[in-house]
Amino acid sequence: MGDTSTPSSARGPVTDPTAAAAPFTAHRATDPAAGPDAGPAPALPELGVLYRDDVLAVVDKPAGLMVHDSALARGETDFAADRLREQFGRPIFLVHRLDRATSGCLLLAFDRDTASALGKTLMSHAFEKDYWAICRGWPDEAFTVDHDLDGGPGKPLKKPAVTHFTRLATAELAQPSSGFETSRYALLLAQPQTGRFRQIRRHLKHVSHHLIGDTSHGDGRHNRTFRMLGVHRMLLHARRLAFAHPHTGVAVEAIAPLDAEFERAFDRLGWPRPAA
Repeated sequence: MGDTSTPSSARGPVTDPTAAAAPFTAHRATDPAAGPDAGPAPALPELGVLYRDDVLAVVDKPAGLMVHDSALARGETDFAADRLREQFGRPIFLVHRLDRATSGCLLLAFDRDTASALGKTLMSHAFEKDYWAICRGWPDEAFTVDHDLDGGPGKPLKKPAVTHFTRLATAELAQPSSGFETSRYALLLAQPQTGRFRQIRRHLKHVSHHLIGDTSHGDGRHNRTFRMLGVHRMLLHARRLAFAHPHTGVAVEAIAPLDAEFERAFDRLGWPRPAA
């Protein structure tokens, strides 16, 4: 994202966020070193399905998996969009995106009309999008970052960007840092109100409560501390999506469980693991 964004096609974002997205086409590359008689590549793990009906689904994207091909892919050939097309056996239309290093809820539709309707709902802020983030320091119990952000590489125009944060837990480790005898950390609920490029990550940097494990916008000293604790991923997780179904109006809610490394971070910081 930003950590969330509007519907996109395999070749980039749709200009009109209320327009239907184009379906993704699988294009996983073959291994150029493999001979002509090489068998098919081994099947990749399926993504966990958190919610599914005839027109839409919410899946659990693992950390480290890119959502789709882009200028940031740098030779990557494994994308969530391709896996999902194969997994569901039908075209898919991504309604938003997650950064490669972010895990959790990813929303998709199976037809253009549903994708368009979800895109309109997303732009109207009728979605509830909850992220969990572990940051350095102990910020206020509740705070909002209202700080304009550009669109990332090649997109210098800054646009409004707002994220609400709530502090859920704190911890202190006996690890000296920046002249202090200990290091403090906090678990935050982040609720982005806009969908700018790496929004949560950049907003936390803006207020000097850097996201742990973020190698682009984080604090290297604290990242190293967590690597020594056995935690090697960026600690940002799309925990929950909630919205009204675009065709029935029925409430839909999906909650993505933490992966093993995020749970390890909870253990190291003395926090109880969530039930789900």
